[in-house]
Amino acid sequence: MTLTDLETWLRETSPARLEELWAETDRVRAQNVGDEIHLRGLLEISNFCVRSCGYCGLRRERKITRYRMSWPEVLECARQAVEYGYGTVVLQAGEDYGLRREPLAEVIQRLKAETPLAVTLSLGERPEEDLLAWREAGADRYLLRFETSDRKLYERIHPLRAGQERSDRLALLRRLREMGYEIGGGVMIGLPGQTYASLANDLALFGELDLDMIGVGPWIAHPETPLGAGKAQAGQPALPAGEQAPNTEDMTYRVVALARIVCPQANLPTTTALATLNKATGRELGLARGANVVMPNLTPVKYRALYEIYPEKDCVNETAEACRLCLSGRIHEMGRTVGKGPGNRHR
Repeated sequence: MTLTDLETWLRETSPARLEELWAETDRVRAQNVGDEIHLRGLLEISNFCVRSCGYCGLRRERKITRYRMSWPEVLECARQAVEYGYGTVVLQAGEDYGLRREPLAEVIQRLKAETPLAVTLSLGERPEEDLLAWREAGADRYLLRFETSDRKLYERIHPLRAGQERSDRLALLRRLREMGYEIGGGVMIGLPGQTYASLANDLALFGELDLDMIGVGPWIAHPETPLGAGKAQAGQPALPAGEQAPNTEDMTYRVVALARIVCPQANLPTTTALATLNKATGRELGLARGANVVMPNLTPVKYRALYEIYPEKDCVNETAEACRLCLSGRIHEMGRTVGKGPGNRHR
């Protein structure tokens, strides 16, 4: 699919044409990854973060109650994942250097020795020495969303503090692939200043990177952040009328569908952000339009509300057991099956 094709689909207004897109992406999904929906147990292990992203509720400037899960808590939740039949545990956090290299490597080694789980890490940008140590300890996958392929837009929404250096997430993703990780990337949809053409470039980049995992979701800014409070971004040019890509539920489905067509064998989750926009059927519609992964939350309830990237996240007060039962039931109602094993990328 060309850049022109991608942008044309992003701008499409005909309901009949969009039904054709949903049908095609569901066909591509079934042909390449089958009807199984894999459940990845999500553990939000820390809400500390050194970054000052203009939209994120975990940004270092916010005065919030911070936490780090203990390693025994992490191991206990991973055992719960095995009990529930999940094939993967995802260790997610802000960019927290209190999560030190050696202790985490030891936990990964224990997870690989004591459970059949695949281990996915989503810990932000870390030094190469950390990433290599965790890979050598047995970590299977690394998820690092690059948010937007538009470098100027990225820099506007990710301001640096004094002494920080600008990084290159695309280069880091390529390096992670060289280390032997399955790599995951993704973007936010509807960032202020994001055009349809920019979003089409993001989709094309998924294919260029040959991503194993793709996570996309609508831009939702926390109200207690500069962007969430509606503060203007210094130096941001005004977009021509009709060029701003919207952060809507509909646009999110389009990006999910097109991502499936661009990377037909990738693992593609239907995200919590999508379920937050549409609590009733958001996950199901994402699964019907290309996704094949759901991430039930294993984080202990006492921590969940503290991992507030944006407010009113779906299922914050739901226990891990209730989340499992709910998602499994929804999957069976769709006529799809819960996947077995780690659910590696189909090649």
